[in-house]
Amino acid sequence: MDPMLTIAVRAARAAGDLIARYSGRVDTLKITPKGRNDFVSEVDKQAEREIIGILQKAYPTHGFLGEEGGRQSGSQGKSDFMWVIDPLDGTTNFLHGFPQFSVSIALMHKGKIECGVVYDPTSQELFTAKRGAGATLDNRRIRVSKQKGYNGALLGTGFPFKDQRHVDAYLGMFRDFMKDTAGIRRPGSAALDLAYVACGRYDGFWEIGLKPWDLAAGVLLVQEAGGIVSDLEGSDQFMLSGNVVAATSKLHPLMMDTIRPHLTPALRNQPQPSPAANPPESSADASGA
Repeated sequence: MDPMLTIAVRAARAAGDLIARYSGRVDTLKITPKGRNDFVSEVDKQAEREIIGILQKAYPTHGFLGEEGGRQSGSQGKSDFMWVIDPLDGTTNFLHGFPQFSVSIALMHKGKIECGVVYDPTSQELFTAKRGAGATLDNRRIRVSKQKGYNGALLGTGFPFKDQRHVDAYLGMFRDFMKDTAGIRRPGSAALDLAYVACGRYDGFWEIGLKPWDLAAGVLLVQEAGGIVSDLEGSDQFMLSGNVVAATSKLHPLMMDTIRPHLTPALRNQPQPSPAANPPESSADASGA
């Protein structure tokens, strides 16, 4: 395995072990609201510190972009390498004892995603991807499904619960997909949803308003498993807009045709406001790493 991917796997497993230790005593955790329908717990922060500590020891010059700690420079200032981290994707699920959450870690080099890890602490399933080298689940090569059309297709999605501006557009998409497919699922961890597209559990996935740390690792998994990833207009600006469509090569254009009539001006390749788009620099001490 690639050395950087090996370190990312080590960090993801360490964070997953920490999360698992807290899963039976969620009621003792300090929980802080970050925004509307958005929460952070002690576990999120501790898991991110665990991840950054492991990565930083191996690659002290690399930068970091974490959901909880924001952007941090490496020991030599700005670096071409940036680790993008979601220490607990699906915090609300975790806090309710709903077993669908994950650790997501990706490495970007000059803006391009080079490797990614998505780890499910509940099932202990490990998804990994390396640019140009494919994607795996527990060290077994995975591919997207062979689904060619809507008949029999299973889609994943996420509700735009934090930002209500796009609810009507989203519900129009949902309604049309629901009419034509075998079903739609919304478990609540975008990183795992994308991993499920990569291994063929879903045939396609779409969501509005995600952040780079939600997307980075999962996007590479889908691409390396033979799938197509785009924003809602078919371009590669999903990391900026936070709007994503991921599917098999045959299903993706059909999903785009269904989505297109529901696009509002605000959804047409307009990057959504995001603290990750240009987050402030912070020191490692500021994030507790």
